[in-house]
Amino acid sequence: MEIIVSQQQGRVPVTVFHVKGDINTESYEQFQSQARQAIQAGTRYLALDLAEVSYVSSYGIRGISQVFTWLRDASQGEDTQALDRDLKDGKWKSPHLKLVNPSSQVRQVLTTTGVDMFLEIHNDLQRAIDSF
Repeated sequence: MEIIVSQQQGRVPVTVFHVKGDINTESYEQFQSQARQAIQAGTRYLALDLAEVSYVSSYGIRGISQVFTWLRDASQGEDTQALDRDLKDGKWKSPHLKLVNPSSQVRQVLTTTGVDMFLEIHNDLQRAIDSF
């Protein structure tokens, strides 16, 4: 797996991870490590471009969920009780992490595992950037 990092400016600065290759048992730790480094360096808004990802395993879902948690923890001023309630009710989507261009197979995994209940999925990178 390879991750090419770029910066985009929308209403807020957005870090884009252009992921190439599968996110699975062999690569999820690398994915998490790069995301952790970006968050520690100040990233608060992250778009994952999955156009060149053909497969996401349960470890990949675990990695994406961990990045979601780190970004959520890094944000300040959120009402955590309301957020937890809205997450459970399926009424809340992350303002900090968006997914872009998943293949139909990857989208099916994201839907089956419920990731689409708390992360927006966009078919266009610019629309994802504009949604932050």
